[in-house]
Amino acid sequence: MFLAGTNFSLHHPGIKGKLSAYWRNEEFRFYLTLCTLATLFIVAVNAYHQVYATFGQTLRTAAFQAVSVITTTGFGTADFDQWPPVLKILLVSLMFVGGCAGSTGGGIKVVRILLFFKFARLQLRNLVHPRTIGTLKFGRVKVPPEVMVAILGFLALHIGVFLFASLAVTALGVDIVTGTTAVIATLNNIGPGLNLVGPTQHFGHLPPLAKAVLSFCMLAGRLELYTVAVLLTPDFWQMARKPVWRWQMAKAPSPSSSTPYRL
Repeated sequence: MFLAGTNFSLHHPGIKGKLSAYWRNEEFRFYLTLCTLATLFIVAVNAYHQVYATFGQTLRTAAFQAVSVITTTGFGTADFDQWPPVLKILLVSLMFVGGCAGSTGGGIKVVRILLFFKFARLQLRNLVHPRTIGTLKFGRVKVPPEVMVAILGFLALHIGVFLFASLAVTALGVDIVTGTTAVIATLNNIGPGLNLVGPTQHFGHLPPLAKAVLSFCMLAGRLELYTVAVLLTPDFWQMARKPVWRWQMAKAPSPSSSTPYRL
């Protein structure tokens, strides 16, 4: 599960024996840190509340649930709906993160979360030192402003769909914990949620219209929100209705033109 949630471009040099390629990748380090800290926190809380009899069972259960949730695999070896409330909040937070870019995982993706934190830190630094010119970097690469704008737009769209779908599901009589976690689980392709859609429950008892909303969330989350959002815009369908012969291709500059261009 952990390897499936890793960027697949790192596996090629890793198979050839260049294991340092994993550690040199900033997204992988952040991903590994999230999984490790989440596992240790779950172990500490469950050990404090004596949820399991042995430390080995506590560690094994914590690691499996944490990795399964953050990689959006959907498997479960324990009913985490019976865990202390603080761990439920932690797992729901991990549901939003998802796997790395270029992996099989769903969710927002680790690289977007990492760049968002970097951007927030840069903004705080600019508030303290207004004359300082900060640079946002991912590893050794400078992140263009348009990339950061696209990430912020994706996060805003993700939150908007989550809020709208949660309102729609809870308006049909579903309780707030079941409704919101059902939307989170389907939008991020997790699988189980909490309460009536927990690890030992199912979605069959939900109202038919709620299932339709959650089905849309599953499609939107798996296809990436931008793809589905574009299909819902009037401009896209107006262009789709135009005949092919009306589409005009940009003319390449003539050989005598002084403006250089590249193919």
